[in-house]
Amino acid sequence: MGETVLEILDVTKSFPGIMALKGVSFSIKTNTVHCIVGENGAGKSTLIKILAGAERYTGGRLLLKGKEYCPATIREAMECGVSVLFQELNVIEQLTVEENMTLGNEKNTLGILRKSDETKNLKEILHRIDPDIAMNSYVSALSVGEKQILQIAKAIALNAEILILDEPTAALSEDETRRLFDVVETLKKQGITLIYISHKLEEIFKVGDFVTVLLDGHVIKTAAISDLNQEELVKLMLGKVVSEKYINSDIDMNHVIMSARGITNHLLKDVSFDLHQGEIFGFYGLLGAGKTEMARAIAGIDTYSGEIEMFGKNGRFSSPREAYKNGICIVPEERRTQGLVSSLSIRENITLTNAKKISSFGIRSVAREKQIANGYIKKLNIACRNEEQGAAFLSGGNQQKVVFAKCLNADIKIMLLDEPTRGVDMGAKEEIHNIVRDLVKTGNAVIVFSSELLEVLNLCDRIAVLFDGALKAVIRNEGEKTNAEKIMHLALGGVSA
Repeated sequence: MGETVLEILDVTKSFPGIMALKGVSFSIKTNTVHCIVGENGAGKSTLIKILAGAERYTGGRLLLKGKEYCPATIREAMECGVSVLFQELNVIEQLTVEENMTLGNEKNTLGILRKSDETKNLKEILHRIDPDIAMNSYVSALSVGEKQILQIAKAIALNAEILILDEPTAALSEDETRRLFDVVETLKKQGITLIYISHKLEEIFKVGDFVTVLLDGHVIKTAAISDLNQEELVKLMLGKVVSEKYINSDIDMNHVIMSARGITNHLLKDVSFDLHQGEIFGFYGLLGAGKTEMARAIAGIDTYSGEIEMFGKNGRFSSPREAYKNGICIVPEERRTQGLVSSLSIRENITLTNAKKISSFGIRSVAREKQIANGYIKKLNIACRNEEQGAAFLSGGNQQKVVFAKCLNADIKIMLLDEPTRGVDMGAKEEIHNIVRDLVKTGNAVIVFSSELLEVLNLCDRIAVLFDGALKAVIRNEGEKTNAEKIMHLALGGVSA
């Protein structure tokens, strides 16, 4: 293997209330594929944004070829030879391949664009990577895989020496994925160093030379791929996971209140499950597994094929409003933009979902609104000045509690929680978990959609493991006896024993 090209030395990154990276240190060698893995929230995205110049680190040092490296912008990082291919493709569909590759670096004379020898160079670079893509083709006619190759070729044309690929196969077919692997090998032969982020075990062992495991902002280990097997890597990613806080819900296993059969859409693949009265049912999976898509389908937001039955009746809803009326409420992943009306007060947000409770003969009662809001403020321990405080000015945990109160005020029977504790502190997380446990004691049911394994282990009675839109297994939670390694293995695409 080559010499060290990039050194990450005790790098920290803090956001308000959150320490995303906690003294991260490892090095990357030239002409290798260095994989970075970890659960969602481990710090991978923050780290690659720092390397790519999209974020500034709080502490520590970066050395690129032995020199200080502290890019203030993505362009500055690119000028230093570091480029990133994010999951969201940055191409303009209406332009040709050539126009996309030269965009932002066009040659001109008195403002008039002109051809140059650079066009020939770009064509040679693209041909070395994929000879089947024509320079005069419109990008709109390319497949997702070809658009990725276009972006890779553009990065190489801008003299990239380190290329960061962030979940590059998330939207690719099997054939496109195999083609990307060929491209990765080609780039290595051309002297390019790659940093490869993926949730898929098979990919890591297919293309990687080295791997760094992140957990909760820490480096757990950096090792050669050849020195590890899949089971060992899963154990490293898990760290010490103990579901010591799990409490059995009072489930009536003879009373199915929701039955889903063959749920299929653009991502989900024939997913079936039952939900019982008093149950906290969890969907666990990593990025792109289909958790949010499942929640949105049940809540009437996304279309699907298959059948959902609820309380013995048709459970297919055409809108969240219809789902509300039938006793289903979703606490969305993006609480600030989808769960709250930030311009309204706590009082107005909480009472928004049930007009009957606050009005008589069509006349709204502010006094009744205050009574309801203060009841939930006390019940859920929402830290605020009073019920008139703007929802936008609450902490993340308290904003989430307001969204919970909104759903509870709607007299729901089934609550859908999409990443219910993302971005909240540990104290608020435990309070939210207790709210969920109290909710099912009344005979209601909850479905949790989470990418945090510890959360589903501590909270859920049964855990449905998703990978790439498919249901891999449904595992009953047995507290400390639950096989966390098996769950993680399945979530990473491993085969069930």
